[in-house]
Amino acid sequence: MQEDINVRSIFVTFDLHESGHYGAASVSCNGAVWLEIYQFPVEAWLREVEMVSAQQKDGNLSGGSDVKWSLVTLLMKISPPTVPTGKASDFLTHCMALDIIQSSSHQKEQSSFSSDAGKTKMTHGKPRSGTQHFLLPCDWSTGDSKARPAGLPVAVAVWWSGSHNLLQYLLQKASSTKPDVTSLPEMLWPNAKEILCSAVSRCTCYIALGLEDALVCIWDRRSGAPLSSVLLPEETSALSRIQFVDNWSASAQDCQIVAAKPVSVLVLYKNGAIYTVTAGQGMQSCTMLLTERPKDSRDLPTFTKTVPFLQDVWLVVQRSGKIILKDVLNSATVCHLTLPTSYQIASPYNPVYALNAKQQVLFIRGDRKTSCNDLLKKRSQSQLFVFQFDQSDIIKPHIVSHLDPPRQQTTLCHGSMEEICNLCLEQRMHSVDERNKALVQTWGKLQETAVRMRQTP
Repeated sequence: MQEDINVRSIFVTFDLHESGHYGAASVSCNGAVWLEIYQFPVEAWLREVEMVSAQQKDGNLSGGSDVKWSLVTLLMKISPPTVPTGKASDFLTHCMALDIIQSSSHQKEQSSFSSDAGKTKMTHGKPRSGTQHFLLPCDWSTGDSKARPAGLPVAVAVWWSGSHNLLQYLLQKASSTKPDVTSLPEMLWPNAKEILCSAVSRCTCYIALGLEDALVCIWDRRSGAPLSSVLLPEETSALSRIQFVDNWSASAQDCQIVAAKPVSVLVLYKNGAIYTVTAGQGMQSCTMLLTERPKDSRDLPTFTKTVPFLQDVWLVVQRSGKIILKDVLNSATVCHLTLPTSYQIASPYNPVYALNAKQQVLFIRGDRKTSCNDLLKKRSQSQLFVFQFDQSDIIKPHIVSHLDPPRQQTTLCHGSMEEICNLCLEQRMHSVDERNKALVQTWGKLQETAVRMRQTP
């Protein structure tokens, strides 16, 4: 009997955490969507690979087939939130209910009237999709960080298309008696507008959200409050991407170093304009236009990526296929990376590349510019090109100097509210000079405005 494709589960996307221990898959089946979080037995697999390798060296080539490989664990299943009927109303359920009502209203508004055709045109919205970010421990709400090895996430942040809410779930194994039960969020961050894009800092203590109407919100996970909310110029275009300009000279584990400095994010519009937003404890948020909307559509940035071993430098790929290294804080082009004239970058929208921080090298795939004759001859059309950055005098000033091994965290994983309050007071004490400077500047602007208003007839 032929299988019904309508009840077949399809893996739409899959993201792997850099440690290799966790992965997240977006699954679709018969109109329903959900996220599945997996835990991988990396250490067990390494031991099993060594066992197979040892058997093969002994001449027992069939030994690998006898190895019982450790199985992947389905840690949790996350579906778009629903509000159970009859449940006691609290802040979390109220926000989720309000979110569902707003999403339903938005779908109804997609019914539009077409004057050209002279009839009503129904526009069906796309199925909901989920976006997730793995989170490292950085506050008391993510559980006991000592129970997990360093560098492993303890939670996952999720938001669904059409939603105003960012949800956080603890990474814990589902009940063996009810493995199909959807996990419930243990924290919720409500936002004034619909979420369009998101990013987490390298230390995962900050989460940046790009919202409708060009609103940017940066959440501080340690305090559970917004670090900054900034309204950018609308630019007659929606936000498409948001990314952190991280301090790569510090380890991702060393949140204490990162938290002491202002946070900067890049905000990209669909029309190609790029803004930077800089925020910090006790300072006024600063917004700067980094790149104007390109006049030529071929110069539209289609791909951006942090270069981990270059300070404040990003790899930018344009629609035309040009590859640029750009200093995002100074709005300057460091250099162009050029392939041989007979080659072009493979897919400017989704390039095949790898950045090696230890060797300070970029590997990127280029495809030969083909003709009909080349296709008929079935020649090899692809090559892997290598750019060695530490050998260029232009790039050397931007190379990050490696620091000593990161210090052990002692102040960011707390067990009581008193310690969190002490940390907030300490941060305010260190930022008193910056806050006083901002207060003087604000007071000066108010006085100038008052003088102008008096002079106006």
